[in-house]
Amino acid sequence: MKRLHGLILRMLPGRVLGWLGTLMFLLVMQFLIKYLPDLAGKGLPLGVLLELIAYNLAYMVVLAVPMSLLIGTMMTFGRIAESRAWVVIKASGVSPVRLIWPTLLVGVFVATGMTYFNNRVLPEANFRARNLWYDIRKKRPDFELRPGMFYEGVRDYSILVQHVAAGSGILEDILIYDYTDNAQAVIKAREGRLLPLPDRPELALTLFDGEIHRMPEGQQFYRSEERYERLAFDRYRMTLDASEFAFERSEESRTNRSDRTMPTRDMIGFVDSLRQSVDSSLVRLAAYFEPGSFGSNAPETRMPGAREPFRAALPTEESGIAASAGRAPPSDEQILTRAIEDARNIRMIMDDTQRGIAWELQRADRFLVEIHKKYSIAIACLIFMLIGAPLGLSTRRGGLSSAGIPSAGIFLFYWVTLVQGEKLADRGFLEPWIGMWIANLVMIAAGLWLMVYVTLDLRATPPLRTRLLRLLQRHKP
Repeated sequence: MKRLHGLILRMLPGRVLGWLGTLMFLLVMQFLIKYLPDLAGKGLPLGVLLELIAYNLAYMVVLAVPMSLLIGTMMTFGRIAESRAWVVIKASGVSPVRLIWPTLLVGVFVATGMTYFNNRVLPEANFRARNLWYDIRKKRPDFELRPGMFYEGVRDYSILVQHVAAGSGILEDILIYDYTDNAQAVIKAREGRLLPLPDRPELALTLFDGEIHRMPEGQQFYRSEERYERLAFDRYRMTLDASEFAFERSEESRTNRSDRTMPTRDMIGFVDSLRQSVDSSLVRLAAYFEPGSFGSNAPETRMPGAREPFRAALPTEESGIAASAGRAPPSDEQILTRAIEDARNIRMIMDDTQRGIAWELQRADRFLVEIHKKYSIAIACLIFMLIGAPLGLSTRRGGLSSAGIPSAGIFLFYWVTLVQGEKLADRGFLEPWIGMWIANLVMIAAGLWLMVYVTLDLRATPPLRTRLLRLLQRHKP
């Protein structure tokens, strides 16, 4: 048995790592195909592209690890059953639990590592990837001149080039409209060369064999009564501002973290703060229903601009003094009007408080959903190994088709159930823990049933339907 356990532990890592590499490659290709239009034409450094891919590898690992564990486990135990070793082991009286427990121990270690990865590494990678995406998308396209078309991407210049030599930066038949410093100038040149300046956000444009037509400030071209300057040159150098085309990194401290980019420890603290805010809001809301809260004992929180409650509901000594001073006490109609106004103000406060409580509870549920999701996906690694081992023994095939097709179906069912549970929990139809753990509960039930199926060797027994029919026939009168 020790040799067999050693054989399993030698076969399993190779198959799991092989499938992990294959799935990661497919996910990277899918990422590049999907986002290549957003990256093309930006003139981004190669290091930025590699950094973006590296950050997005985090969520790819979360997807690929459970799938590779399921396929690798099925192929390993399918190979054992295919080689008739399982028949010998079963004939020796060894239970499947004794055969599979080292694999489950490996699953525990992987699940522990994925728990740390999901709670610490994944949020930080998502945060940096989101910031990098923001920096990439706000960057303007690279400086690109097209023959026969005016280019107005450079501030205060409009450039027309009839021919551009690819890769050399040499331009031919150039026309430039210069609007700098309120000047009006037209520059023509037979040839030019465009080169970037090192360590400076500028482009150097050197023109050859051309003319400059400049009008005095306030005048316009193409009027015969106005005069302009005409300057011929053999060589003329211009400096174009290219700061808007440079890729700049924004400060990470300026970006707020969301549920996908916040570590689990911070999310737990944030949920606690939301719950404390809800409790305090409920206390303020309950104060309006206490006896005497309508008058002088009303809560201190009031709508902006709301008047103080009218307190002269009944004649008092102060009202008598007011009456003796020449001021008539309020009439019944005034008292009723003020009371209705106070009631409306309190109703508005209560409605606003209820809306605030509902929004905070919904936000807390979203963070709770993300917390449970990180743990449920990590535990799924162990559950998939629990499913893969007996399923491989029952199929008795260790090939790619025998393991890949069932694994793809199982993982697709799990992922669809997880996503739907997340949506229902975010909308408040399910509790966060139910929405995120229902897929795992279904998979655990399937894994335990497969263990019972293999342990009792139900494949060798008649189907349950046949046995029920036989049982009914026996008890027929």
